[in-house]
Amino acid sequence: MLPLWDTQPHRRTPVLTVLLILGCVGVFVYEVLLLSEPKGDATLARFVTEFALVPRRLLAGWADPTEWRTMVSAMFLHGGVAHVLGNCWFLWIFGNNVEDRLGFFGFGLFYAFTGAVAALAQVVAEPGSALPMIGASGAISGVLGAYLVFYPRAWVVALVPWVVPVLPVPAVIFLVLWFFAQTWAGVGSLMSGTAAAGGVAWWAHAGGFMAGALVAMALPRRRRR
Repeated sequence: MLPLWDTQPHRRTPVLTVLLILGCVGVFVYEVLLLSEPKGDATLARFVTEFALVPRRLLAGWADPTEWRTMVSAMFLHGGVAHVLGNCWFLWIFGNNVEDRLGFFGFGLFYAFTGAVAALAQVVAEPGSALPMIGASGAISGVLGAYLVFYPRAWVVALVPWVVPVLPVPAVIFLVLWFFAQTWAGVGSLMSGTAAAGGVAWWAHAGGFMAGALVAMALPRRRRR
């Protein structure tokens, strides 16, 4: 299911959500520019390798602060147009409401925290992996988890090709199904021996979602109403 829009209005301008989207798009444009240079493939590979999170490298160099910075820098790298557009679209639909509830600075701390937890979940699932982890989907998964707690009665208008072209779905159903799909895929990848099967860090998605939901539930009730 691809979300098209949600029915939950937001009161404040989602400044940080827009800035995060612009950051992801801006870094991706820079990646494309690197690719257009002479020997661009090698240049882009070096850039991604330096700023991506590599589980085995992170654990081996855990005392090196430059390795831990990749937990943040990796969230702004993407592997293709569909990757960056998909993440930015999910962030826009669900992030503006979560930012509305948490505020600019609260949302920033929340986004960074859930992104870090998501990355660590994938590292724990596949500590020996030398594959670079990139993308904002772990932090965005945290946003989805918080949205579920904050707005369980909202509706998401989604594209569901195998049912009808456009279908309004309760947010609680949409997000719970999304979470179980990530977890199911993560279990399958572990059983097959690769936690990042097909280049997708399933456990980062599941871990980020759970972190976002738990943080939202831990907030005072007046912040969750």
